Amino acid sequence: MPLALDLQHDLDANTTSRLIAELEELRTHLGVEGWVINGVSWGSTLAIAYAQAHPERVRGVVAMAVTTTSRWEVDWITEIVGALYPEEWELFVQHAEQAGLGYQRGKERLVEAYRRLMRHPDPAVREAASLAWARWEDAHIAIGAGGFRRDPAWDDRAFRQNFAILVTHYWANDGFCDPPLLDRMQRLAGIPAVLIHGRLDVSGPLRTAWQAHRRWSGSRLVVDEGEGHGGSAMVNAWRQANDDMASRLLAATETS
Repeated sequence: MPLALDLQHDLDANTTSRLIAELEELRTHLGVEGWVINGVSWGSTLAIAYAQAHPERVRGVVAMAVTTTSRWEVDWITEIVGALYPEEWELFVQHAEQAGLGYQRGKERLVEAYRRLMRHPDPAVREAASLAWARWEDAHIAIGAGGFRRDPAWDDRAFRQNFAILVTHYWANDGFCDPPLLDRMQRLAGIPAVLIHGRLDVSGPLRTAWQAHRRWSGSRLVVDEGEGHGGSAMVNAWRQANDDMASRLLAATETS
């Protein structure tokens, strides 16, 4: 499949349900009866969505920096959290206003404006929008990460543009999760899960992980008080959660 920035890529067909179907194809190809699903950040949205679609194939879930890509979460990360970074958010929104596509703050979702910019036929427009998006990405994860640091991964133009195209595509469509994942957590009843989240995660507040935990019988919530959207302590908790899942599954196999 061509990359998202390739004009031959059918972006409209790139949806969460398509990704879930591809995971099922992979599971079938590998001959796996059931598995433990892992996901971090957006990956946790996909992990939860897959588990809801195929609960009979999921033996457990480990999710870190938990998201469900709800409209509230997307509006938070693109607009509301600008209250904490007003100078950076002003640059972010001004770029959309000055790009010539008719965006007006308060009258349209900012993520929708950037979605249109990243699908603009002019490569210069897409490049400028991807740079503005990347700067905002670095800004909103600064708390809990030791301050603003530019991610060197953005130096790769193809990576940066693919990232911005796909993020705005999925976020503008609420992750293609309809109904929202939090409204169908009953599908996961009885599936063990460990949800790991940082208290200082400003870009993805703990609220989502808390709500998922409250609605997911069999889940355990691990909150790291000193980290944001990831970090070494959270990685250690993720590793331990997977070890515990493996031990539990092994014990169940030996006693069956």
